[in-house]
Amino acid sequence: MPRKWTEDIMKKAIKIIVAVMTLTLLVGAAGCGAKNDNGLKDSKTMVMGTNAAFPPFEYLDGGVVAGVDADLMAAIAKEMGVKLTISDMEFDSLPTALANKQIDVIAAGFTVNSDREETMDFSTPYYTAAQTIIVLKDSVIATADDLKDKVIGVQSGTSGQFCAEDVTSTDNIKGFASGMLAVEALKNGQVDAVIIDNNPAKAYGDENPDTLVLIEGQYDDENYALAVAKGNDVLLKKINDALAKLKTDGTFDEIISKYIK
Repeated sequence: MPRKWTEDIMKKAIKIIVAVMTLTLLVGAAGCGAKNDNGLKDSKTMVMGTNAAFPPFEYLDGGVVAGVDADLMAAIAKEMGVKLTISDMEFDSLPTALANKQIDVIAAGFTVNSDREETMDFSTPYYTAAQTIIVLKDSVIATADDLKDKVIGVQSGTSGQFCAEDVTSTDNIKGFASGMLAVEALKNGQVDAVIIDNNPAKAYGDENPDTLVLIEGQYDDENYALAVAKGNDVLLKKINDALAKLKTDGTFDEIISKYIK
């Protein structure tokens, strides 16, 4: 066989071998990625978005986010074999942060409702709550019907705001960055009432027993769940599987009893 033919054949053979090796590496890498895929932006870290002004579900303790949701997500992350980091932000910015992949999951005493279900997917509900009205002790407000034409303080973007919109015009609704600020506005006479979830309402009531009165039983129960980006079925399944295990082995009940008596 002429020398030139031999060289040409060898060059072609080398190219084929290199191509096959490259394809094998790419397929292997893709296979590994699929095998380890957990629906997270960073496969080793889960970023939880919350608003740490909603005790006992999330609040700051010495500058660190603590509460039911923080402990629950830490336990879920452990089950998934990943690290948890928490991003504390304004409550009404959480959906945008989730859609923009700044966070992987919302854990913020987050209520399931039909509007939110259009843009995100929810885990199995893990807690049942209801809205509570907070008023001053000398208030004439006794029921939700008495809120008509009253100035109502709410945490922006929450179920409390939606309830307020059902009884009065938007001009009478004052949104605040946190429930605590809404309650301070109530104490200062800036609003006539505050509508907020029952557990933080109880916390604020316990802190101000001589000033505030809670009006309960005015609204239907609602479910808290963890929210992931719409269509992120992989992460949703892993969260649901971990949540089910935590409920079975007693970890979930321990977390709840630690914060809610």
